[in-house]
Amino acid sequence: MSRERLSAVDVIRAKRDGHRLTDDQIDWVVDAYTRGVVADEQMSALAMAIFLNGMDTAEAARLTQAMIDSGERLDLRVDRPTVDKHSTGGVGDKITLPLAPLVAACGAAVPQLSGRGLGHTGGTLDKLESIPGWRAQLSTDEITRQLTEVGAVVCAATDGLAPADKKLYALRDVTSTVESIPLIASSIMSKKIAEGADALVLDVKVGSGAFMKNVDDARALAEALVGIGKQHGRKVTALLTDMSVPLGRAVGNAVEVEESVEVLKGGGPQDVIDLTVALAREMLTLAGIGTDPAEVLANGGAYETWARMISAQRGDPEAALPKAKHVHTVTAPETGVLANLNAYAVGVAAWRLGAGRARKEDAVQHAAGVMCLAKPGDQVAQGDPLLELRTDTPDAVSAALEALEGAYSIGNAPAERKLVIDTVR
Repeated sequence: MSRERLSAVDVIRAKRDGHRLTDDQIDWVVDAYTRGVVADEQMSALAMAIFLNGMDTAEAARLTQAMIDSGERLDLRVDRPTVDKHSTGGVGDKITLPLAPLVAACGAAVPQLSGRGLGHTGGTLDKLESIPGWRAQLSTDEITRQLTEVGAVVCAATDGLAPADKKLYALRDVTSTVESIPLIASSIMSKKIAEGADALVLDVKVGSGAFMKNVDDARALAEALVGIGKQHGRKVTALLTDMSVPLGRAVGNAVEVEESVEVLKGGGPQDVIDLTVALAREMLTLAGIGTDPAEVLANGGAYETWARMISAQRGDPEAALPKAKHVHTVTAPETGVLANLNAYAVGVAAWRLGAGRARKEDAVQHAAGVMCLAKPGDQVAQGDPLLELRTDTPDAVSAALEALEGAYSIGNAPAERKLVIDTVR
C-alpha cells in the first residue's frame, strides 16, 4: 500500500490483530503524529495495541528510526572515540556524575545528554543544578567544544532531538502503556542514537527501586535495547544491576553531588565505586581504550576532569553545596543487623521531602534528601541513627516517615547481593 493511502485506522487495526507493522506504516504514523495529522486518541489506541501485542526487533528498530527522523541528529564527532551511558533509573543512582569525567580522564569523549527526575527516581540535571552557577542548557556548538576541550559534558537534550518521542512519551504516561518494552526501548534508543555517540553502555536496573522489578523483565528490556542498537550499527552493551537497595548512602540532589565528589577524590561508598568502575570498563572496551579506570579513580585522577567539566558550564566546583534547614533522624528500634532497606521506599521518602517532583513543572529542593547511615549487613545498636531525613520544609517529614514504614528491619544478615547481575551484548 502506498503511503498516500495509509490511514491511522489501518495501522491500529493491523497491530490490534497481531500483525507486524510494515516500515511504511511505522514511518507514516510517526511522521503524521508528529505533524498533528494523527490525533492523540488514535496514537493512544496504537500504543495500547503495541503494549498488548508487542513488536519484534526489526519493528522496534524501525520505530526508533522514525522517531530519530522526526527531529535533528547531532554530530558530536571529536578527535577521540565517543561513548555514552544510559541508566533506566534508580534510587541514589548518581553514577553519571563520577562516570563521565572518569571515562573522559581515560581518553574517551562522553556526551551525556540527561534528564530531570520524576517521582521516586532522581534526575542527573537536578543533582548538578545544586552546584552554584551550573547550567544545563548548552548549544550544539558548546557541547562539541566542551567535548573537545574537556572530554565530557553532561547537559540537557536539545529541543530538536526526537520530538516524536517527546509527544509519545507524554501520551504513554496517561494511557497506562509506559511498561511496554518495545516502546521503552525505542524511546531510549531514539534519543541516544540521535545524539550520535559511537558506542553506548546501558545500565538496566532491577529491583524494588527500579522500573523493572524482576530479572526476566530487565533482561528482556536489555535484549531489546541491544538489539535496536545493533540494527542501527552501534556498539551496545547492557549491564543488569541491582536496585533493591539505594546506591551509596546519599539519596537526593546536593547530597549525591557531595558523595560523587568523594568518589572522584578516591573515596566514597564501595557500591558506587564498584558500579562506576564496571560501567567505565565496558565503555572503554567499546571505545577501544585499554586504560584501567579503577586506578584512575583510586588516585583521584578523574577529579580534575570533573572540576573542568563543571567550570565549563559556569559552575563552581569548589562552592559550598546547599544544606537542609531541618534534619530528622530515624533510629534503630533494636540491636542487631540491618536486614534490608527498600530502595523504592527511600526514593519516595526523598521525593516527599522535596528532592523530587510529582509534575515536570515542579521545583525541587536541592538540599532535600535521605542519608542512609546504615546499609543492609551493618551491625546496629538500639537508638543508633539509621536514616537522616533532610528538608527545608519540616511539615514534609511525617509523609516521608509514612513512606518508610516497613522499609527496613533488624534481623538476620541479608544474603549477599550481586551488584552486576548479568551482561547482555
